[in-house]
Amino acid sequence: MDNMDSMPDQKFIFGGVQVVANQMDTLLERELKEYNLTTKQWLLTIVVQNIFDHDPTLKEVAKSMGSSHQNVKQVALKLEQKGFVVMEKDPHDARITRIKLTDAVDSFGTESQQKSEIFTEKLFDGISDEELAMTRSVIEKLLANLEKMDQESK
Repeated sequence: MDNMDSMPDQKFIFGGVQVVANQMDTLLERELKEYNLTTKQWLLTIVVQNIFDHDPTLKEVAKSMGSSHQNVKQVALKLEQKGFVVMEKDPHDARITRIKLTDAVDSFGTESQQKSEIFTEKLFDGISDEELAMTRSVIEKLLANLEKMDQESK
């Protein structure tokens, strides 16, 4: 990271976010290997469990994950094969597919919860509440800008 010190802040953050994402992905893949899950599969279960108070549609999950409908469908199909989710047609509209978590997610969740907490603790070691709040604010603005850029490019 030393050679990144002289970089302008915007370039550092742009590159740094990529590097952090890649390294987190690599470490998470290593942790999830024993559960036969990929990071994307794990993330989908986390999103469905924590963001929605109903069985969300593929479209809702795709939007929350910043991913395409097709990618989320592929990930959900793999999770369905592994018994972590069930994909069901909406009873009121057959064009809509909803993702429902199974009990397997709960037992996996309980097992992985402790590991996840330790991982998160180590990752955020030495970072103050003020720094976290500032970082959250910056990331929310970056996400909003990306959303705007995505809409403009359609």
